[in-house]
Amino acid sequence: MEFIDSTLYSLADLLSVIFVFIIGIVILTLIVFYIIDARQSRDAVRRNYPVLGRFRSLFKMLGEFFRHYFFAMDREEMPFNRAERHWITLSSEGRDNTVAFGSSKSLTAPGSVIFTNHPFPTLDEHVTEPPELLIGPTARTPYVTSSIFNISAMSFGAISKPAVLALSSGAKMAGCWMNTGEGGLSPYHLEGGADIVFQIGTAKYGVRNDDGSLNDDKLRAVAAHDQVKMIELKLSQGAKPGKGGILPGAKVTPEIAAIRGIPAGQDSISPNRHPEAANEAELLDFISHLRDVSGLPVGFKTVVSNANWLEVLCREIHARGLDHAPDFITVDGGDGGTGAAPMPLMDNVGLPLREALAMVVDTLTRYGLRDRVRVIASGKLVTPAEVAWAYSMGADFVTSARGFMFALGCIQALKCNRNICPTGITTHDEHLQHGLVPEVKSVRVKNFVGKIRYGTNLISHSCGAAHPRALNRTHCRIVQQGALSVPLCDLYPEPTPLPDYQPSAST
Repeated sequence: MEFIDSTLYSLADLLSVIFVFIIGIVILTLIVFYIIDARQSRDAVRRNYPVLGRFRSLFKMLGEFFRHYFFAMDREEMPFNRAERHWITLSSEGRDNTVAFGSSKSLTAPGSVIFTNHPFPTLDEHVTEPPELLIGPTARTPYVTSSIFNISAMSFGAISKPAVLALSSGAKMAGCWMNTGEGGLSPYHLEGGADIVFQIGTAKYGVRNDDGSLNDDKLRAVAAHDQVKMIELKLSQGAKPGKGGILPGAKVTPEIAAIRGIPAGQDSISPNRHPEAANEAELLDFISHLRDVSGLPVGFKTVVSNANWLEVLCREIHARGLDHAPDFITVDGGDGGTGAAPMPLMDNVGLPLREALAMVVDTLTRYGLRDRVRVIASGKLVTPAEVAWAYSMGADFVTSARGFMFALGCIQALKCNRNICPTGITTHDEHLQHGLVPEVKSVRVKNFVGKIRYGTNLISHSCGAAHPRALNRTHCRIVQQGALSVPLCDLYPEPTPLPDYQPSAST
């Protein structure tokens, strides 16, 4: 018994010593922090309130976390709210994504889209698949596809190897195309077997000479892959119009550098435009050159803020002949996203897709080019309602990037530019990439595409249309101030071709 008592006393003494030691370490740490804070000159709060001022940064960081999970309502968050993310998660996991008790979305907020259900909806036996569309009738190898929802541009570098593999395999299973983004064609894009749209950014990554100019031989080598179906010339993107791609040096690994043709470990900053295209005429010259070299359909991606330059482009096309027209135009809204962009461009430059898409469709229609030039809508379209709206407005195809990031498991941590993405999607840290298993995530990609198609078809059939491409501007209304809605066809009346410009033959 005495032995047990002495042992307990010894243990109590040891714990006391440890406790005093810990208290001492804490006090010493506080003293060190106090001295550091009082003597530093960068942060006025910490200088005036040593130690206590540090809690401001801590609470600021925690505030983002608590808003994300606890305080923000389901429809309040930006850029994508919890309701949207939850729907994508359930859809990609193949789970029931129906809701109960009523919509949590305000149907009276200005800008809300309301589809006009038909009194006699399309019967199941009258439903048809969306028709195939031909892109690039004058290219040596045109592209024919019926897919209504596809993967928008995300570069290998901006996203990780397992993310690219999952997207490529998922796109193959879903029967949709995948855009490489401006970072070049990697083996991982090809490995999954999907149709590929090769994007050429202003830095010509993957098809460049040392001075940044286009290397025709490298472009031919890319186009020689059977999976590469189209070339997209990137003029600008929604999150940073007038600014080239930005990939921090921490994400420029030796492998990524080799694919892009740049030094490893250095920031990858693309020029803000293509030197080859300083005006509309030079743009058509460059497109024709790319089409001649590659043999593939060639179009361009851009942010649109006015129709004046598009009208100049259309007149130039007619002056040269329809063979010189771009095969497609990808319209990216100013509400698009990216891994890294300056806030002034992200927040304040470029029209949202809601306005820009109609501008492009109507301009092409007025100049009789609507059937010659396909229109691809891109920018924050992640739910069936948004996809159906794009088809009602006149799009031929819809693409999404961030929707597929959510399908891969993105939690909107907003750390894309820091190489510390917790889900492994936008990081090249192998430890963080370990959580993203391509074989599993590719199935989620396939499921997401399937649910988008299913939901878009539901809306189409409710409106009396046989498929999404049969939707038009009479099929939806837009809520205005005062909670009253007006038909989309009244806001954007269908234009008629100008007398001097006859519509092109349907392709």
